[in-house]
Amino acid sequence: MAIVLLALAGALGVVGAVGEATRTAASTDALPIGSDSAAATALRDRLPQGEGSSAVVVFSRESGKLSPADVSAIEARVAALPDAGRAPLQRSQDGTAALAVVPVDGQDASGTARRVADIRSAVKGDLPDGVSAQVTGPAAVQADLAAVFEGANTRLLIATASVVALLLVLTYRSPVLWILPLLVVGVADRLAAVLATHTLAAFSITWDESTIGILSVLVFGAGTDYALLLISRYRDELRRHSDRREAMSVALRRTAEAVLSSAVTVVIGLLTLLLSLFPATRGLGLACAVGVVVAAAFVLLVLPAVLVSFGRWVFWPRIPREGEAALADGHSLWRRVGDRVAAHPKRIIGVTLVVLAVMAAGLAAIDTGLKSSDQFLKKPEAIAASERLARSFPAGSADPAVVVTTADPSAVASAVQRVPGIAGARVAKEGSGVAEVDAVIDAAPGSEQATDTVRALRAAVAGYPQSHVAGTEAVALDQAEASARDRLVIFPIVLALVLLALGLLLRSVVAPLVLVSTVVATFLASVGASWWIFTKVFGFSALDDSAPLFAFVFLVALGVDYNIFLVTRAREESRTHGSRTGMLRGLAATGGVITSAGILLAAVFAVLGVLPLVVLAQIGVIICVGVLLDTLVVRTLLVPAIAVVLGDRFWWPRRPHPTPSASRQEESGATTAPELVGKGSTKP
Repeated sequence: MAIVLLALAGALGVVGAVGEATRTAASTDALPIGSDSAAATALRDRLPQGEGSSAVVVFSRESGKLSPADVSAIEARVAALPDAGRAPLQRSQDGTAALAVVPVDGQDASGTARRVADIRSAVKGDLPDGVSAQVTGPAAVQADLAAVFEGANTRLLIATASVVALLLVLTYRSPVLWILPLLVVGVADRLAAVLATHTLAAFSITWDESTIGILSVLVFGAGTDYALLLISRYRDELRRHSDRREAMSVALRRTAEAVLSSAVTVVIGLLTLLLSLFPATRGLGLACAVGVVVAAAFVLLVLPAVLVSFGRWVFWPRIPREGEAALADGHSLWRRVGDRVAAHPKRIIGVTLVVLAVMAAGLAAIDTGLKSSDQFLKKPEAIAASERLARSFPAGSADPAVVVTTADPSAVASAVQRVPGIAGARVAKEGSGVAEVDAVIDAAPGSEQATDTVRALRAAVAGYPQSHVAGTEAVALDQAEASARDRLVIFPIVLALVLLALGLLLRSVVAPLVLVSTVVATFLASVGASWWIFTKVFGFSALDDSAPLFAFVFLVALGVDYNIFLVTRAREESRTHGSRTGMLRGLAATGGVITSAGILLAAVFAVLGVLPLVVLAQIGVIICVGVLLDTLVVRTLLVPAIAVVLGDRFWWPRRPHPTPSASRQEESGATTAPELVGKGSTKP
């Protein structure tokens, strides 16, 4: 017990004394490496006050046109703003609205948020009745996005821990046992955040506000899954051994291979995110890899000592007693499921594949590329103001495209003005040999016409020295192209590495191919089914470009986890009972714990919905659906059915070495013999 307390105290000491690393955000953090918008942003930073942005104040009446008195009052409000001379009032042609562009020179996200808050407070006072003021533009969008993450990691951590605690109580039905894995995993989570951020800082890799939140979700999800597997095996061994230390020794030895194999597979999958063109995605991959290592280490090194220290009574009221039937020998629900699988394996394979194909049909209807106005679950002021502005001004007035150049700005502005789809262009800033030309795009934000205009704009300035295009539309185009490239590169690499890891673990060719194929089928079905949820239930207009990549990496890595838990136990049982019977005994032994782990992991990722960002909600839903599908259908029915049909071929070229009696039983096809279904039971 002293060693346990020392380990936990040491981890908490590191958390308290060292703390998470910090970094100064760069203007190119969210931009794809090597993109035109990243080059423009880097060049823009050379301008005086280059890190500044702008806010657009939109004044409008609820109905009718602005009167001369309204305009006078609005001008007084604008004149009171700092840099008022640089914010002339512009009236719309229909007379219903007016706008003023206000420079915002915040040096970081928090400074920008404070400046936007000051502008909002200043422009909304002393306005005539019926006249409203709203603030939009790049600075306001950035401020509203920062508000989304204000306290978000704390809320996410509390929600995640609460969900885990509730499900552990329901799983163990014990007033005490749930506290131990939650405590160990909770300490692992805090230590992982510290180690991950310092690792990222040491390698100069970017991370953002969402990194630590997603890291916590993964550490709690994976760590609790590993704990469930260990505790389930420990409970089983307590039925065979009178000494709890001996029982834990056997349980840990038998569980460690599955946990380590799972952790290695997940880490390999996460590290492929280092190949992404997005700096923050690279940081998330490395941070989560560190988190999984910490979670696995705590479950294998700290949790066993904690459990042994408390004795058998910690399982109260369902205390395991020596001599009770083990999971693989009892007549449980999962044993009965296994019997059904053994009775009709080919039928189950066919029906399951049809169900997965029907669910995946939604893929044909998916529309990717979420508009910036649709990024929030709850519409913030910046988005509402932008929509109001678009009704009276050219659509791109609030957020123009930005051409950054070292060439003659007047010549560049003239070239920009001639581009079809550009409503106007002006030299906005100039200094240090760099100029910024703002170009108002006439097309609606996020439309194909706006994207085509950006491409035409880039072609028009390509002949000028160091001329690059940024702005929301240009960034969206670069992000979409980079996301497509990431999927093209990372998807096959993840599959190849996971296949290799499974091949080395199982020393087999067929089993890894079967397992990875089922996980890919699960991913396709979960994305297809989630699309109908997004459009029919939540009303999302499109799937964010980054959602498929994150969902794929997490689902493949974590989905293979449950198959590893199943097949490692099945291989162990096959050495004594033969391949077919061994798989069904493995299902009976692990069915309950894997189902509990899957439901818990699905619920944990669903917690991402507490953040009002659509992309995180989409990632959470896809992973939630995929994990439930993998846990309740693929791992429970499809994989065992395939293994039963293949028999020893499932493990080819390696084959288990069962006892002679088990071999004769396999050859006779008696996969539901009395020793399989348990004493006193009959075949279904």
